[in-house]
Amino acid sequence: MTDSTVTPEAAPAAPAASGPVPGSVPANAVEAALLHAELDPASTRRRELVFQDPVASFERAAGMTGLEQMRAIAGAELPPAPIAVVMNFAPAFIDEGRVVFLGEPGEEHYNPIGVVHGGYASTLLDTVLGCAVHTTLAAGEAYTTQTLEVKLLRPITRETGRVRAEGEITYRGRRQATAEARITSAEGKLLASGTSTCMIL
Repeated sequence: MTDSTVTPEAAPAAPAASGPVPGSVPANAVEAALLHAELDPASTRRRELVFQDPVASFERAAGMTGLEQMRAIAGAELPPAPIAVVMNFAPAFIDEGRVVFLGEPGEEHYNPIGVVHGGYASTLLDTVLGCAVHTTLAAGEAYTTQTLEVKLLRPITRETGRVRAEGEITYRGRRQATAEARITSAEGKLLASGTSTCMIL
């Protein structure tokens, strides 16, 4: 009877750091994409993500008011938040209680049913809603989102092009703030809207 014990020398090699072993089940979406890049290079897209340490960026903003911090980000004096890099959006206008961001949804934001994932619009709305509140903060104050309601009104695709998101304060109290926001296409069509309540800390 043949001994079927696998010795360390005969054991399969560990997956290479550069990607999954063909035929294995990928552990996550990144590994799955790398596997399919080998199987179908013609349909493969690549995008490099470059971002800065968010904790270090936060520490650099110490002592700033919310409006000063947001304007520093808009003016590239402070680096953008990593989520803005992933989602490909940036501030275009900053004022106390009102902000405008421009975004470029792309194929990297698609879901399995052939359109941009609803999370793109939700994240962009959450961003401008929160940043509108952020601009009202005194130095040393902070905030966190308590509620977020989103209405997705039209599909977003790679053909949509640049989108505009505007957020504005509707109420600012000592411990709470509310805001409303909308996303429109370059043609002015309403794509999504949202409201939020934030707690001031």
